[in-house]
Formats: sequence, C-alpha cells, structure tokens
Amino acid sequence: MMILAERRFTAQMPVRQVNWRGRSGRFYALTPERFDTFALTTAGLYLLARGTMPVWVGSADDVINDAQSRSRFRLALEAADRAFLVAADGDELSRMTTVWDLEGAEPVTGLSAA
Repeated sequence: MMILAERRFTAQMPVRQVNWRGRSGRFYALTPERFDTFALTTAGLYLLARGTMPVWVGSADDVINDAQSRSRFRLALEAADRAFLVAADGDELSRMTTVWDLEGAEPVTGLSAA
C-alpha cells in the first residue's frame, strides 16, 4: 500500500496551461511557473504579471544585453506575483512580436464556442 502512495505523489502531474489574449487578439497558452522558485533561462520567453496585468515580458538574453529591460525586470520582480513560460518561435522577429503582443495581454477566463 505504501508503494502506491509513493507513486501517486511522485508521479508527474500534467502541466496545466492558461490562456491569455495578446493586444493583437492572438491567443497564447502560457505555462505557469512557481514565482518564488522560477529562474530565467536563455532559451525561454517569460511573462511576469501582477494579477491580470503583465509587468514584464522577455528572456534572459534581454536582461543580460539590454539595460532598459534589465531595470524593468528588476521592478517587475518587486511588483509581480506570478510568472509564466511562453512558447515562442526561435527567430528574433517572431520573438519581438510576441513580446510586444503580450505586453498588452489579458487572461482569458472562458472561451465560448459559437
């Protein structure tokens, strides 16, 4: 019986994504990260938010190479209460477009099929 309990707790839970709509109207499936333990990676694109308002969108490269993004990231760490990993394409133009779009994003509470 103990083996069953251990397996249940150590089994990987499926990642639940949340939907946000960018300022262009495009929908994004964002993966929530634990805010208190999240760490930027060079390959990832992240959105930091306070409630339903995005306060910073970017990557580790932005923080390292861009002083303005670095200062905005520091302010966002003080204000934000949640972090999300964003699935983004690898090319620079697509990444910059996604950042712009998500800076004005809002969470989608429900989708209706019409």
